[in-house]
Amino acid sequence: MEPSSRRAESNAELVAAIRAEIARQGPITFARFMELALYHPEHGYYRAAAARPGRGGDFLTAPEAHPIFGHALARQLDEMWRVLGQPTPFTLREYGAGAGTLALALLAGLRADDSPLLPQLRYQPVEINARRRAELAEKLAESGFDEQLAEPDQTPFTGCVLANEFIDAFPVHRLLRHDGVLREVYVAWRDGWFAEELGPPSTPAIAAQLVEEGIELAEGQRAEVNLGAGDWVRAVAGVLERGYALVIDYGYPAAELYGPSRRDGTLKAYTQHQVHEDPYRAIGEQDLTAHVDFTALERAARAAGLATLGLTTQSDFLAGAGIGELLVALQTEPGMTFEAYVAARAAVMRMIDPGAMGRFRVLLLGKDVPRATLCGFSDRL
Repeated sequence: MEPSSRRAESNAELVAAIRAEIARQGPITFARFMELALYHPEHGYYRAAAARPGRGGDFLTAPEAHPIFGHALARQLDEMWRVLGQPTPFTLREYGAGAGTLALALLAGLRADDSPLLPQLRYQPVEINARRRAELAEKLAESGFDEQLAEPDQTPFTGCVLANEFIDAFPVHRLLRHDGVLREVYVAWRDGWFAEELGPPSTPAIAAQLVEEGIELAEGQRAEVNLGAGDWVRAVAGVLERGYALVIDYGYPAAELYGPSRRDGTLKAYTQHQVHEDPYRAIGEQDLTAHVDFTALERAARAAGLATLGLTTQSDFLAGAGIGELLVALQTEPGMTFEAYVAARAAVMRMIDPGAMGRFRVLLLGKDVPRATLCGFSDRL
């Protein structure tokens, strides 16, 4: 794609801001470019005034596909609360809360089940976009859940941390093994647009993470390393006094993530009904993601005092949490039409399809919790 076409798709102010930073200090790491593209305070993709559902508006996340996803999570949350001895209050802190799609479905699920957890629940949304936070608060109030809403702070709590399709959008360092040497991708400005240059790794932590995981890239192989995920886990461990952390995202253990089938890495861009691999078009107007290294997450968690209690697929997790039972129950729900049920069933099939959302990984971490196998990790069909 020509620079003129890429420029026409992009946010001009954001392009100018990134170009100015490169002019001041020279080529920047791809991680820094991705950070600006997604999180620039004024022009980043996730700072936009308009809500951006799914991946670029077309690639729906599970909560957006149907509220039944949140209802299944509600049942898992209720079980967590009971295993912990029904503490009061029980805090749910959701990272990347958006406008509250998942929270509303989860709270509605607790209400539909007449769960005694609901009055004890304090919901803490973590969302960088002030407009989305305001929309979330308004929606919770309209649905009668305003008493559950609480402001997140640094006070340690008992409960659950939830991160659904959150870590995949952390900035990543892009790497290439070239002539037997690990090189990092930097972003420069050349011939009227952004261009890539190779240089030495910007921090020893990049190579150290690969070494600790026993990973050596093949000649010519591209890959990504997400250093921010470890920082996030450490922050979670610092604020979670007792309870669980539930991470749902697409990714793999390190051996599979960096295996020979992924010689080009996993970075993807989502824009205008398309998924593609060009991060330098539609800058500020497209989402950028990379698969999560669950081995790195587990290692960081262990070092921070969190235990790995389970790692499964979204398909198996939802089956264990009872999504099949919930789907059957929809048939007798008042006002349910044939068309609405068919749509719900199609959404569930996509959520559990191993070729679609079903292959997402679900990681359960715990801190000072009783020994118990939770329903979502019971391998129950």
